Amino acid sequence: MTAIKRSWRRSGALVAVATAGVFGVGLAAGPAQAHTPVWSLTCTEVQIDLTQYNAQAENTVTVTVDGKELLPTETFKKEFHKKLELPKHSSELSVRLVVKAGDGENFSRDETKKAPVCEGESTPPATPTPPATPTPPATPTPSDTPTTATPTPSTSTSSAEVPPPAEPSSNSGDLAETGSSSSTPLIAGAAAAVMVAGGGIMWAARKRRSAQH
Repeated sequence: MTAIKRSWRRSGALVAVATAGVFGVGLAAGPAQAHTPVWSLTCTEVQIDLTQYNAQAENTVTVTVDGKELLPTETFKKEFHKKLELPKHSSELSVRLVVKAGDGENFSRDETKKAPVCEGESTPPATPTPPATPTPPATPTPSDTPTTATPTPSTSTSSAEVPPPAEPSSNSGDLAETGSSSSTPLIAGAAAAVMVAGGGIMWAARKRRSAQH
């Protein structure tokens, strides 16, 4: 009987040790697997609920919409709760949640979801663009019209080569006539007659004087 009791005691001790080991492993794994990143989308907002994170670590969360920041990177400890309003949209939005756990990359999350379009905000049909109206040719301005240069009369023409006609002088009778005229033969004949007459007069006067002596 004593031997049987001892074997039962040993078996019970082994079971207790095994149970304690399993329970200890479960406690050790519990905090590591407790990270709970929960988030949801509607057509107007994003709801984020991050719970059971390691309070001793530095955890971060970031939210972007179509590549643009909706929630700049924020740091949190054990929990994070936030509701973000989405911009108005007429087509689906791509919303990305990035959670980095400070106690290991295996607990981090990088997920993307699509935010639906709210009713009444669907994309309107595209309006056809009317054909472009041809632009009429531009009317040339006066500055664009070619001008014909008017030749300027040269100052070194006939006025420089041909002297202007001499104006008749009121004292033309007092000036000696330098050119020949039609009265020149008459004047010469009269002069010859005067000379002959003078010579005759002088000859007659001398003859009288000699006759008186």
